[in-house]
Amino acid sequence: MTAMNRRQFLCAAAATALVGRGNAGEKTTMLPIVDTHQHLWDLSRFKLPWIQPGTPLARSYLPSDYAKAAEGLNIVKAVYMEVDVDPAQQDAEAEYIIELCRSKTTPTVAAVISGRPESDGFPAYVRRYRDHPIIKGIRRVLHVPQTPPGHCLQPLFVKNIQLLGELDLSFDLCIRPAELPDMAKLVDACPNTRFILDHCGNPSLQMRDLTPWKRDLADIAKRKNIVCKVSGFIATAKPGQWKPDDIAPIVNHVFDCFGPDRVMFGGDWPVCTLGASLQEWVNGLKAVVASRPAEEQRKLFHDNAVKFYGI
Repeated sequence: MTAMNRRQFLCAAAATALVGRGNAGEKTTMLPIVDTHQHLWDLSRFKLPWIQPGTPLARSYLPSDYAKAAEGLNIVKAVYMEVDVDPAQQDAEAEYIIELCRSKTTPTVAAVISGRPESDGFPAYVRRYRDHPIIKGIRRVLHVPQTPPGHCLQPLFVKNIQLLGELDLSFDLCIRPAELPDMAKLVDACPNTRFILDHCGNPSLQMRDLTPWKRDLADIAKRKNIVCKVSGFIATAKPGQWKPDDIAPIVNHVFDCFGPDRVMFGGDWPVCTLGASLQEWVNGLKAVVASRPAEEQRKLFHDNAVKFYGI
């Protein structure tokens, strides 16, 4: 993205961020945002095996860093998303984020924590968080080498995801795009569990052909117990070389498939910084949806998340 293009879409997005214009002379109100996919990690406290030394993400990302990244965006609430810590630290991660939410010193008000549904100890682990006001769901990252295709369809895995529905906890699907059909089978097997498809199913902006992803996304969206986070895929952009038109095909297809009531914004910070700053991602997305009714924009950025997570 050239400097001129970046300025143009930042200005355009800033204009779309204003809602409730009212009569001439009235003050405008900036669109409130709920970030449903906020990562934080302190490498002095937690081990994240997937982070390689010397890579851009190989440092701590703290609440103070998030505050700087989100400055001026009017992010009023955030939902913490687990960061795939060493499994031995899952309990410690959960306690860390519960303490942070209770402190009320940051926008973070709720959390999705890590879990291993393929393990025998999963039921005892998740039952501790039944009816917990801060813990809203569980995620198991499924796009890593340790989880081959079909991993989520093991009988014990399916049984434990069904348990989440009984406990009123959601499950985040973080997958390789080719495994969307597997996810559809899992969702079908767990009709009483609420699912969130992270990162639009992880299409890449470098994909030459989005046809398989479009087909499989349209199919999984037919299930009414799943919603989609418009998040994540921006990390596959080439920094400084993308514009809103480049992300529009993915965003618009998600809207077409899921509709305005089953989409939620997710920042995916700091992972998003591999392709764009949080500011660039938010404003680029706003530019894409600028022509949609103000009510639909508010649902995407705020209302749907408030309703889904009960925050």
